[in-house]
This record gives sequence, C-alpha cells and structure tokens, in this order.
Amino acid sequence: MSFSISIAQPTLSNHSFSKDNNLIGTVSLAGKMTKFELIGQNAHLFKLKGNKLFIAKENIKANIQYYDLTIRALTPSGQQEQTFRLVHDEFIKNRVIAHRGSWKNTGASENSIAALEFAIGMGCQGSEFDVHMTADSVLVVNHDPTIQGKTIHNTNASELLDLKLASGENMPSLESYIKAGMTQNKTKLILEIKPTINKERAIKLTHKVMDLVQRLKAQAWIDYISFDYDICLELLRLDPYARVAYLNGDKSPEILAKDKLWGLDYNQSVFQKNPNWIAQAKEKGLTINTWTVNDPKLLQFFLDQKIDFITTNEPELLLKMTVK
Repeated sequence: MSFSISIAQPTLSNHSFSKDNNLIGTVSLAGKMTKFELIGQNAHLFKLKGNKLFIAKENIKANIQYYDLTIRALTPSGQQEQTFRLVHDEFIKNRVIAHRGSWKNTGASENSIAALEFAIGMGCQGSEFDVHMTADSVLVVNHDPTIQGKTIHNTNASELLDLKLASGENMPSLESYIKAGMTQNKTKLILEIKPTINKERAIKLTHKVMDLVQRLKAQAWIDYISFDYDICLELLRLDPYARVAYLNGDKSPEILAKDKLWGLDYNQSVFQKNPNWIAQAKEKGLTINTWTVNDPKLLQFFLDQKIDFITTNEPELLLKMTVK
C-alpha cells in the first residue's frame, strides 16, 4: 500500500499563539530533533531558540488571524520543508461541543456547513462532524455510511456531492467543510473519522484525512476522534502532535496515556459505569469529553465534574448553563 504522506516532514507541537504566550511550540522531524531554518515572507516575524518556535510579541495583532510560515529541516540526507498556518488563538473555551453542528433548533441539516456556521455563530467551543470516503477516494461529511439509499464507500463523489440535504444544502466534501471552518478562529473543528469496511481502507482513509489537513494547513483548528483505535494510533504515527481522542469507551485512561493519546471521548454511560475514570484521566493529563448529553441534570453533573468538553444536541441550552 502507498499513500501520499510517505516522506517525513517537519512537524509542530502547536499551531497557535496568543497575546499571553508567544511560544508556539516545538519543531521536530519524524519525532526527532534536527537543525531547522525559517524561510518565506513571514520568516522575520518568528524566531527559533533551539527547536522552540516563538513569534515576536509585537507581531501579535488583533486584526491578524494567522500567519503562514515555512520551516525547513536540514538533514544529512537532504532538506524537507513544510508550511504551517499559525493562528492567533482566540478559540473559545466554554466546553460546548455541538454534535454534528447546531441543527436541532436552527433548521439546518446535521453535518452541514450551515450547521457548522450556526455553531460558530452562537459561540460553541467546537463543532463535531463525521467523515467517510467515497468509492473514488474523496472525503465527504456524513454521519451514516449511507445517505438517501446510497452506500458511500460504493458511490463516486460526483453523485454524492449533488445530493440535497433536507435543508436544501448540498452534502459537503470534507475540503469545503474545513475551509468554511477556517474562516474564523473561535470554534474548533472536531473531526470524527468513521470506521469502515476493513482495516486497509480505514488506514487509507486516515492518510487521506491527514494529507488534506496538512495541505489546507488546518492543524490549529482540528481535533480528531474515532471509534477505531487503529485509526487513532495511525493519526499519531503520521503526526505525533495531533490531538487525538478515542470514542469507543473500552479502554482505561491508563492505556490511552501509555499510547500517548490526547484524550478520551466516551459516552455518558461509560463514566457512569466507571466513575473513577474522570479522576484517573485528569491525573494522566488526558482531556475528557462525553457524548451525547442532552438532559439538563446530566449536563450539570458533567459541568460539576469539570471535564473539558461536553458534546450535545442542545448547544443553546448548555451555553446558557455555562454562563454564570
């Protein structure tokens, strides 16, 4: 099997900066330190101290959403370079993740760009969405493996992207969805890679997703989630700094931390069966999300537990509950 990501490229541990912190992150190549240089028209705005990348504080301006910066790795075998979009971090931190976007009370279709835009407009911390791959290897956004009687993995993209959702909007490609999310720097994009028909296809899907995110320079916006643990591990193999959380609920915080995942994202029932996992996850430094919580009492319970995120079909309600 061959995929588009085959040559090690520079990676960054973080892709954002703020007025309170001008350290962006650590630069590495295939998880190893080497010599790097900054190139391109924005190189003078940044500086490297060892392998730590900083932005000069005077270049952190309210009216600039991002800078693009190219980093070149210098190795005995040659040079590799990668361009990153470094984003002014104004991302909201209110724990509200809109499940498939904000659709229930807005008239938008689930997993539509309109649902994403409503989630952004109301000020959600994140908007979750689901990704499949078509018969001709195009990435599309839809929850189920089928839509309007068509099986996604057996249908070409041209046919699927012409389909009209219930709200009248076209089914979105992943590229169009991510581009819509990258027009702002307030709401994160919570990208779920769906399990597929076999492991070979799942790994190909994972590579296609990562390749697109890197090509669009969207790393600052994207958090990854999946029910397939092999997909989670492959994401981390491709980018050891990717923010990856596991969904299935069958692995303890200890296992996730050992495998260097970013977090656990478990159904509410998993935490009810394993009440000590929240404390264990915090002790291990994992982020904690729970889904899909719509009941006000349960929403308040998880708010009181001070977990990092809550995924809900009722983002309007949860937003009201987080405003004190």
